[in-house]
Order: sequence, then structure tokens, then C-alpha cells
Amino acid sequence: MATVDDQRFSDEVYRSDREHVLHSWSVQSRLKPMVVNEARGIYFWDSGGKRYLDLASQLVNSNIGHQHPKVVQAIKDQADKLCYIAPSIATETRSALAKLLSTVTPPRINHFFFTNGGADANENAIKIARLATGRQKIISRYRSYHGSTYGAITLTGDPRRPPVEPGIPGVIKVYDPYCYRCTFGQEYGSCRIECAKHVEETILYENPKTVAAILIESITGSNGVFIPPREYLVMLREICDTYHILLIADEVMSGFGRTGEWFAINAFGVEPDIMTMAKGINSGYVPLGAVGISDAIATAIADQYLYCGLTYSGHPLACAAAIATIEAYQEEELIANARAMGGVTRGSMEDLKRKHPCVGDVRNQGLFGCIELVKDRASREPIVPWNGSGEVMAAVERTLLAEGVFMYLRWNYMFFAPPIIINEAQLNEAFRAIDRALTVADGYLQRAAS
Repeated sequence: MATVDDQRFSDEVYRSDREHVLHSWSVQSRLKPMVVNEARGIYFWDSGGKRYLDLASQLVNSNIGHQHPKVVQAIKDQADKLCYIAPSIATETRSALAKLLSTVTPPRINHFFFTNGGADANENAIKIARLATGRQKIISRYRSYHGSTYGAITLTGDPRRPPVEPGIPGVIKVYDPYCYRCTFGQEYGSCRIECAKHVEETILYENPKTVAAILIESITGSNGVFIPPREYLVMLREICDTYHILLIADEVMSGFGRTGEWFAINAFGVEPDIMTMAKGINSGYVPLGAVGISDAIATAIADQYLYCGLTYSGHPLACAAAIATIEAYQEEELIANARAMGGVTRGSMEDLKRKHPCVGDVRNQGLFGCIELVKDRASREPIVPWNGSGEVMAAVERTLLAEGVFMYLRWNYMFFAPPIIINEAQLNEAFRAIDRALTVADGYLQRAAS
């Protein structure tokens, strides 16, 4: 229970925030941010003492949960030893993390450039791809998100890109493997994977000798958790090999156990040439990202000047947090837990789909999932427009918060991405709240039909 002093402190936090802080992806005048001063495990508490189950892992990054004691201690120990050293100098935590990463990333990924987060990981990945190939064009997808910096937002396809255009030159967009709403009007099983053939056709129109890389999210994240058919990624790998194009896997959101594998691409039997990562690399305890490259690319650029640089590249505190995080994944068998709890999640989502008319599709890989809401299952019309909002989704969010569940909602999507430490009892707690929120959405549809 919050005391009077606690409330005064929280009021001051809120007042200072509104007077001085600019928040990302928002209209500042409409903001009423929740004040949070405590978090632990899969939960956090607001200034009034109300507990929330964090089904978003904040921004799909707190994979090991909040305030993990091993990681907190690692940060404290490193702060006592060495808080900062320039990236041009070799230091223990940076070297140790690079070696450790080489043991958990796909076999061909053995060399790492450290960044501050996911956006600049993708920025530097395309610099490296262009350097290694001598080509300029990068192919990315329409329903994608790769970061908010100018290069990364150009690579991005979602509606956050056009308002800040023009971006960098040489980026070509292709359609996505979104099986529930196939761009090509096909059904999986008889579609011949037209979404991959479309990529090859685009490459031919652009001239393969001008294309440096294809950049994809292994599983699309904040645009709807699109899980591609296995054949799609296999075909992309074959296309890249045919035309000597690099395959870049953006694992910023889907990496480090989120899908029940160390990296989402592992489940498809495909290896990228370059892989970007952040978020789960140290669960957001200290900002960190990385670009992993193959031995072949490392050899190709070894005698060339690398035009990549960041003051905080491989920051000792961030690297110490990452080492402790990866060790926690291993020691606590969290990758296996995400895989097992993913099976529970799949069953619970299917139950919700059978029960609630508003649910059009459910999909998940491990603890990376989405519930897609529709007005009508036959037409698949979204319950609110794409890139839009509506009272029904606002009511769903209010219900979830009242139930003590924090969930990322966007357009007609309900994203499911809890910390991968979650257990079955906690999943059941979460799905009971989601069930009640979907009943509210069903009610909107019934009233609209009457």
C-alpha cells in the first residue's frame, strides 16, 4: 500500500515528467504516463501499489524479467572495476562477451561489432554489407520495423516511416509472408510460396549485381508477429546464394530465447550472413546491441577501413550485464522454458479463438505471439482499421489494466511477449484476464450488429 509520502514522491515524478520529458512515438499533449518505481520478475507496480503482470516484457526486451539478481550484481561488480573505456581499447567484458556470443549464435556468425541498441545495429549491418559486397541496394519488407534512426527507419516499412521521409537512398521494399492476409490471395499449402518468388522477381528487376543484402526480421515483430512458412526462409537463403546477396537477420526482438530458440531463425534451418541483436542480449538492463558477421564477411572486409563507430560501443557495464544474462539463460534453462511455455500459450490462444467471435487469428512461436481481432471472421475485416484505433481496443486495454495485466496493443493486434521466466500458473493468470478483455470486445461486436 502506497503511503502519503510515496504519493507525494510519485506526484513529483509525474509533474517533472510532464514539464520536462519528451516521450517516444506519442503526441506529447495527450500523454498521461503511468508512474512505476518498482519491478521484480514478471511484475511491476505503479505508484499506487497496484501490481501488473508484464505481458510485454516492456518493449519485448526484459526477457529474463525485472531485477534479476545475477545481472544486477554483475553491473555492480563491473562498476566497481571499470565503468568505461574507449572502444578502441581491448577490455575483458567486451572480449568475453564476443567469445560467448560466438557459442550461442548460428555457427557461421563469429565476429561482432557492438552498438547501443537495435536501430544502430541495423544501420551498421547495412554499412558492413555494402562494404563487403561493393553494392548499394538493400531489400527490406513493407510490414517491418528496424529502428527509428534515419537509415533504420528507411529500412522500416510500417507507418512510422513516411512522416520522416526522405530517408537514405538505395532501399527497396517487398511484400511479406503474412499468411492470414496473403498479399497474393493464396492459402498456405497450395501457394508455392509466392511471397519468396516475389522477392526474387524484385531482385531481377533491380539488377542482382546492384543488391547488397536482403534484411528481414526472422519473425516480424511489432507489425503483427508474422511467422513465415519454413520454405520461405529456405527459399530466401537459396535466392541470396544464387545472386551472391547477403542475408541479414534482424533478431533484435525475436532473439535470445523469445521464440523457444536462441534465435528465431534457428527453427527454420537457415543461417544468415549477418545478424543483428539487442533487447534480450542483456534484457535492457544497460543499452546494448550487436552486429554479428560470418567468417567470410570478416575476411572480405579485413583489409578495408570500417566506417562504423560509436562512443559507447561495447560499453563495459552493458557487456557485463549481457554476459550475466546469457549465463542466466543457460543456467536456468530459460530457452527450454520458453519453448515449453510456448506450447501452453498455443493451446490457450486456440481456446480463446474457439470461444470469442472477435478473434480472427492467433499465432505464436515460443513466447512471441499475437491475437488478431476482427469484426467478422469470414471477411477478416480488422476490428479497427490498419494504422488506426478505436473505442473497442481502448476498452480492451482498460479491462486488461484493471485486471492487473500490461499488454502491448497496436491496431487490431494484441501482442503476447512475457518474460521467458514465466511459469504455467502465471500464464493461466494472464489468459484469464485476456479472456475477460476479449469478452468486452465481443460485446462491442454484438452491439454493432444489433
